[in-house]
Amino acid sequence: MSLSSALGNALSGLTANSRLTDVISGNLANALTPGHAPRTLGLQARQGGGVAVTGITRGLDPVLLGDRRLADSAALAAETRAALAAALERALPSADIPGSLTDRLGRLEAALATASARPEDELRLDSVLQEAGSLLGALNAASEEIASLRSRADAEIAGAVDQLNAGLAEVGRLNARILAARSSGQETAALEDLRQQEIDALSGLVPLRQLDRANGVVALVTTGGALLLDGRAAQVGFEPSPVVTAQMSLAAGDLSGLRLDGRALQGDGVGALGGGRLGALFDNRDRIAPEIEAALDTLARSLVERVETLTPPPAAGLFTDAGARLDPAAVTGLAGRIALNAAVDPARGGALFRLRDGPDAASAAPAGSAPYLAGLAQALAGPGPLAGDVAALESRTARTRLGAERETSLAAAQAAELRSLELEGGVDSDAELQRLLLVEQAFSANARMIQTIDEMMQTLLRI
Repeated sequence: MSLSSALGNALSGLTANSRLTDVISGNLANALTPGHAPRTLGLQARQGGGVAVTGITRGLDPVLLGDRRLADSAALAAETRAALAAALERALPSADIPGSLTDRLGRLEAALATASARPEDELRLDSVLQEAGSLLGALNAASEEIASLRSRADAEIAGAVDQLNAGLAEVGRLNARILAARSSGQETAALEDLRQQEIDALSGLVPLRQLDRANGVVALVTTGGALLLDGRAAQVGFEPSPVVTAQMSLAAGDLSGLRLDGRALQGDGVGALGGGRLGALFDNRDRIAPEIEAALDTLARSLVERVETLTPPPAAGLFTDAGARLDPAAVTGLAGRIALNAAVDPARGGALFRLRDGPDAASAAPAGSAPYLAGLAQALAGPGPLAGDVAALESRTARTRLGAERETSLAAAQAAELRSLELEGGVDSDAELQRLLLVEQAFSANARMIQTIDEMMQTLLRI
């Protein structure tokens, strides 16, 4: 071997050692960086001697990565549903919470009993009026809060769709940059890390599978079979509603579902894009919240119907549908419209004596008689006590929250376990430091080789 070839071999070793040092230091620096996959420098013997760098390889398990993304998607979906369930329970707290429907109904029944004993006492009648208004106000507030939660879910769907479209466009741009870099022989590991971070964020919105294409490019398809990216990014459309009321629904066309490249997704509005946070938001807006609203409306209907039997039509009873008698065909949203009859409220031109004699009474009967008060107490008590219906609704809301929390706990545990397995295959700082020691030894050996060759050449030149 000539001195020049020996020098070339040593220089190639120094170059490889320098690249190895860069790779190892990058691994150590990014050990905790999300999306960073451990780098390995490829080396092979060079024809004619020396060593050649073949490229940088990202070390990751694509199967584990895919499973972790799906678990993250399920965990975020469960968390989204649990947040709604907790908000619903705050709107309809359990019976032991002051201000709950059970608490307000109990106070109304107590006020009725007290007023029945002294029907001539207007202070006691006013107490009945206040407690009845408090009960109906709680129903109104709960219905309004449910509508607000649905409106918030609708707005969050719009935000999630914008995030999804922006993320797909960014992955498409990174695909193009990776393709161009590979075509020019440049390294693409950093760009692939950025792309992995983008796809990780998207997988929380929609459960995705990553499909490898030629030259480092990837395609994205949902677990439901919708192709979101393959060369061109798909466009997801959604029309938000400024306000969502109890009467509005997806089935009736009042609320928007998703569109994929202009084509409406059938069924639940999210179609093949369901399973992640986006699907959970549709679930919140179109199923979970409306189910609780329907139960609340059923309770309001029971309350109105029980009391209306005491007042012959066409006059409205003590509890009205926005001032009118109940229309059985228009119960949706009743909890938000239920109101006291103005005829019993002095603040609205009514009179308290109608609590004794009935909302349709033209004039006051003898104060010692209180048939309407007794009828109200009996109507609320049975058959089938109203308190049982109220407790059932509050219990249902609590069970919804507990079920959502259990689902969240299980999904989060699964996602954490998969993330832990993924981290085990990440950067091992001890192994990287051991590699660095080997590189140091190799660097010293190559440097010593160059020094020796230099001494030999100097000796030859002096001869």
